[in-house]
Amino acid sequence: MLFHSSAAVCGALVALAVSVTVARSESRGVHANAVVEAASGDAVVGAASMYNPFRPGKEEGGPSTASGERYNPSAWSAAIKTSLRGKFGGVQFGERPKFALVEAVGKKVIVKINDVGPLRPGRVIDFNERTMRHFDPSLERGVIKDVKVSPLSGDDWTPGPVG
Repeated sequence: MLFHSSAAVCGALVALAVSVTVARSESRGVHANAVVEAASGDAVVGAASMYNPFRPGKEEGGPSTASGERYNPSAWSAAIKTSLRGKFGGVQFGERPKFALVEAVGKKVIVKINDVGPLRPGRVIDFNERTMRHFDPSLERGVIKDVKVSPLSGDDWTPGPVG
């Protein structure tokens, strides 16, 4: 009798584990689709470059971002062109950063828009170092052309690659 009860409990636990694993894998796919749906609409296309105020020779940017956060080269973040500030929810000091879906060279990533800047002509976004390395691992390009940047509504996004 004890053996049958143990087997039944074990079977129930295996079934639960399988259903949780399936649910998690399905939610990842839904998340990717949700990102694309939330990003439809007001996309901006242009060139992207990189900024890091802690690297020698950089003339723009600073250690504090427009949102008040400190620049972090290891985060998934970016600065949007100052003239696009309104399109991306303001990006003001003391306010929560905004989020965007960035698509380029066959890759997609969610970035936190926590800064603005007077970018050079033709550029719409400046990536921090981690984000730029996602699109250009060797950092040899310097500028990535035809980058599509779509604002995401809400503030509950997790920055990083979208699969």
